[in-house]
Amino acid sequence: MGKLIEMTSNHSFIIGNKSIIKFLIDVLLWTTLTLVSFVLRLEGDIQRLAESLFVYTSLLFFVKAASIWHFKLYKQSWQNVGLSDFYSLVKADVIVGLFAWVLVFVLRPSFVVPYSIPFIESALMLLSLGGIRILFRYYFKNFVSKRNFPRRKRVLIAGAGDVGTMVAREMLRNPKEGFLPVAFLDDDPTKSNQRFLGVPVLGQIEEMSEIINEENIDELIIAMPNATGDTIRNIVEYAQLANIPHRTIPRLNDLISGKVNINFLRNVELEDLLRREPVQLDSTKISAYLKQKRVMVTGAGGSIGSEIVRQLTRFDPETIILVGRGESSLHLISIELRDKTGFQKFEVRIADVRDRDTLEKLFVQYKPEVIFHAAAHKHVPFMEDNPAQSVFNNVIGTKNLTELALRYNVKHFVNISTDKAVNPTSVMGASKRVSEHLVSLASSKAEKEQYFVSVRFGNVLGSRGSVIPIFKEQIKNGGPITITHPEMVRYFMTIPEASQLVLQAGAMNKNGSLFILDMGKPVKILDMARDLISLSGLIPDQDIKIVFSGVRPGEKMFEELLTSQETLEATVHGKIFSAKKNVHPQGIESMVSMLEKVAQTGDIVKIKEAYKEIIPSYTP
Repeated sequence: MGKLIEMTSNHSFIIGNKSIIKFLIDVLLWTTLTLVSFVLRLEGDIQRLAESLFVYTSLLFFVKAASIWHFKLYKQSWQNVGLSDFYSLVKADVIVGLFAWVLVFVLRPSFVVPYSIPFIESALMLLSLGGIRILFRYYFKNFVSKRNFPRRKRVLIAGAGDVGTMVAREMLRNPKEGFLPVAFLDDDPTKSNQRFLGVPVLGQIEEMSEIINEENIDELIIAMPNATGDTIRNIVEYAQLANIPHRTIPRLNDLISGKVNINFLRNVELEDLLRREPVQLDSTKISAYLKQKRVMVTGAGGSIGSEIVRQLTRFDPETIILVGRGESSLHLISIELRDKTGFQKFEVRIADVRDRDTLEKLFVQYKPEVIFHAAAHKHVPFMEDNPAQSVFNNVIGTKNLTELALRYNVKHFVNISTDKAVNPTSVMGASKRVSEHLVSLASSKAEKEQYFVSVRFGNVLGSRGSVIPIFKEQIKNGGPITITHPEMVRYFMTIPEASQLVLQAGAMNKNGSLFILDMGKPVKILDMARDLISLSGLIPDQDIKIVFSGVRPGEKMFEELLTSQETLEATVHGKIFSAKKNVHPQGIESMVSMLEKVAQTGDIVKIKEAYKEIIPSYTP
């Protein structure tokens, strides 16, 4: 520990010495410029105004020193000097120039200083103090950094927009990271042959292979965080043809900070190939119901629940109550909130949505104003084998929460549903359809300015239990990848996109609505498997085999987003629709009570029959 303190102290001493040296250089150089200005103005004959020169220089010396100190010019890193540093130079120069101009008038007639002196010195200051910084940066980048970091990866950046230039700037500022931006690729013809930060735009994406060979490129960085999946797929295919390693920057929407850093570079994932136009959020409306509110999230450790929590931190809630059964997953999200985002206004409570007494204590203690209900059993085959648990957790858990939300005057209740609830063939899908009915029932009992809604969407990429992690593990083990059927298709969206739209749906203030997210085009599972194999640098059917195991109980070949009784209705948001005729069946309360009694017997056949009573379209 003592050695560490000594090292830290020495490091601070070195930094302090550097600042003092830079301060002295700036002050002495700037002061010398006063003499130079007189020499230039008087064409070398300074003897006749020697006394004026001495008084003028002496008075300005203190002003210049104070200006350098105030604008912290001595703290600038000369090896990484940029526009903001030059802006500080200009501000310091303007302040001193104005003072000098006033001084010229004040000193007359006792001491005569030519009126042009402040202008000459001001120009010389920018040229000299700015020039010394530019020369130092040039020397450091071209000699010192090359000596200290002899081998840096030669990087080609796809995308010469704001993010691309940010990536290049980070690489130039941090040579120790081992990257050297050599060129940009961009399909925008207006950027052709231009330079950004001294890095040229050498061509378009389709010219990748030629440029990689000519410039001896080691790696491709895709800096197009808002590009569509088709665009990313196109770039990846060119990179694979050129046999060049490639990485990407995540979407800015997916980064809570919204800032780019070299450490954010990652391999291209399947999510990048399937992504769509970024979600445009109406932050004002979302803030209106979340800012300084007490928000409860059930299933807060799960894939969707934890991402909802992450997105909530952007809207300054009073507190977030994280509720769930899995202590390990809740522990992970709590560490992430504290260490990565610095968000501290949250409470973690281990509770089961089936335990009404514990839930009620939480309602009494925290008085939640907004609830996002994401807790549910979602694994289709497991629920086929354990249908009673789907009743207790998915149905009764929702019933407990909606009844307590009504009793304790919760303003917004948002239930997370699934496309498997539409014309269900699985127990899990049936349980989620009943949950939608219970939320609809609660909406019919709600007071004015209480809003109970459900949000229905398809699969999310990368969630626990989804096919993507399973496929990745199978590829890691050398295959084969197991798919149920070659024609199996599913709707997919990313976890951040789904979570952002859930928050937006909650802001619509339409009590009783069943919102349906725009899932885009359905994707064949077989195509996804082939993409994952290719992204792993392997060849489908050659390096990794694909086998078909047959459709499992409760699975559909394709999912639907609407029942036959529902029709879509547009909302104010382009990616959120509302289902017309979202009406719960008459006698839903007594039917759910019967379902619970049957579930307590554990009789699988009778449980499915009870589901069928509530949902006639259920076909197990």
